[in-house]
Amino acid sequence: MPRLKLFRSIARILPVLGLGLLLTGCGPAERPGKAVQVGLPEVPEAKPNPGWHAGAMVAAANPLAVEAGLEILRQGGSAVDAAIAVQAVLGLVEPQSSGIGGGAFLLHYSATTGDVVAFDGREIAPRGATPEMFLDTNGQPLPFFRAQKSGRSTGVPGAVAMLEMAHQELGKLPWAASWQPAIRLASDGFPVPPRLALLLRQAQGMDPLGEDAQHYLLPKGEPMAEGQTLRNSAYAATLQRIARDGAKGFYTGPVAKAIVAAAAREPLPGSLSLEDLRDYRPQRLQPICGPYRAYLVCGMRPPSSGGIAVLSVLGTLANFDMAANGPDSVRGWHLFVEAQRLAYADRDMYVGDDRFVQVPLAGLMDADYLRSRAALIDLEHAMPTVSAGNPPGAARMAPDSAGGFSGTSHFVVVDARGDVVSMTTTVESLFGSQRMAAGFFLNNQLTDFSFLPRGANGLPIANAPAAGKKPRSSMSPTIVFRDGQFELAVGSPGGNGIISYVSKALVGMLDWNLTPQQAIDLPNVVARGPVLAEGRLDPALREGLVALGHQLGQGRGAEGSGLHAVRVLPDGRLVGGADSRRDGVARSP
Repeated sequence: MPRLKLFRSIARILPVLGLGLLLTGCGPAERPGKAVQVGLPEVPEAKPNPGWHAGAMVAAANPLAVEAGLEILRQGGSAVDAAIAVQAVLGLVEPQSSGIGGGAFLLHYSATTGDVVAFDGREIAPRGATPEMFLDTNGQPLPFFRAQKSGRSTGVPGAVAMLEMAHQELGKLPWAASWQPAIRLASDGFPVPPRLALLLRQAQGMDPLGEDAQHYLLPKGEPMAEGQTLRNSAYAATLQRIARDGAKGFYTGPVAKAIVAAAAREPLPGSLSLEDLRDYRPQRLQPICGPYRAYLVCGMRPPSSGGIAVLSVLGTLANFDMAANGPDSVRGWHLFVEAQRLAYADRDMYVGDDRFVQVPLAGLMDADYLRSRAALIDLEHAMPTVSAGNPPGAARMAPDSAGGFSGTSHFVVVDARGDVVSMTTTVESLFGSQRMAAGFFLNNQLTDFSFLPRGANGLPIANAPAAGKKPRSSMSPTIVFRDGQFELAVGSPGGNGIISYVSKALVGMLDWNLTPQQAIDLPNVVARGPVLAEGRLDPALREGLVALGHQLGQGRGAEGSGLHAVRVLPDGRLVGGADSRRDGVARSP
């Protein structure tokens, strides 16, 4: 695959199109296209960096997962080798968020070649899925928690197959090596982490966990306490099978049979079949990349909406002097909120699995279009209402208001060669569908679809369910370059709030000159629908936003980030950041 290139000859002959952003992979998902920039000043391409001397680092949501990644790096493993180890351990110690029963998006930069490539391990709806799968007998949407715990919610898991694809291309160590740290921890036991213990206590007074989760995590009816030793011999056996047999050890044989049996149980059994598992194929894609100030920002393309929406937020803010309106200014936060509102409105209207629906990718990120959206922002007043715009190439759709529940994690790995992984991984809701098979939780990823296939106006919804379709995601693994060289990598969990969290961190680092940790620690303000502000938002900023007309609510939609980032300092050193809202750390070997 060629490096991301700016085809300047095309830029000279197509300016009338106004495609003012670097787009890669603008065609159908299975046929990555070439990088094209039109109508903007030249932006440096991502380049090789064979002289990398900045060292290595892992930033992830649990110290045991970070140590697993570092162990593999010390053995000479690549960023992808370490990513496999991190994921395997996260699925054990942070089962509420991600695991081999879910899916992931992985963005990779090679310092040797300058290639930037995306690996799509998103779950797929089984052959038996229908547009009405989340409607009751009266044609009304099922309550979310009923749908979550149903067998219908589970898509074909994609993480294992995607990691195998990435390893075949980019791994340095034998496949089996990266699974060993998790196998040891699962067999010998590990101390229950603080966040898992907290969520188990909270679950006692909320919607009760499913039977499988209770049996594993609430022995004798009491939640596992922080520091208690937890073992998972079934998970160890599954990982041993994967380590020995590769991804086929997961997608066929006894593990696959256990997955299908769990999804087929009442209530509301699903249609997931052995054939669905056997036929799953991950995809190797080009990312979408675009300029922001002096930087090149690369993210994930559909079926994720994250890359589009983050670049939309940034492309809108590019029309304002954010450096002059810093993190302590009401205007800076006002601009950030309004840019989010515009981006979310477009995302909800137009983005879905682009193998099934026409996504106006170029139009949504067109510089002229984003300039017109930015012109809607009043510096002195909040916009009374926000609706989707009409980007070039868009067919009119009905907006989707699907889900804000999240069970997701993000991590960053930089290896000693300078190669980078930015990977977001998920089981969707907390503990996924709460159904277990062979020692791990199954995803409830299909509840990321719109429960309604059409809007009240009768128009189709881009993110409606269909057999073989991938639900839209908000996952936003991101890698940023300056002068063609790696600058930083970042991402977050948090449902549709991911777009806000990642955009906030990027503005904090790129516009406000904050360290990764300072940018991550900024308060979260999520502006999809009602504007939700985290409790740590300074009261003076809250009052100032309210005075501009923003109606600020407070809720978990603004609390659930898990940002992790690694950045290269001007002096060539690596520095990381880990979200204090979770258990994460950033460490070097």
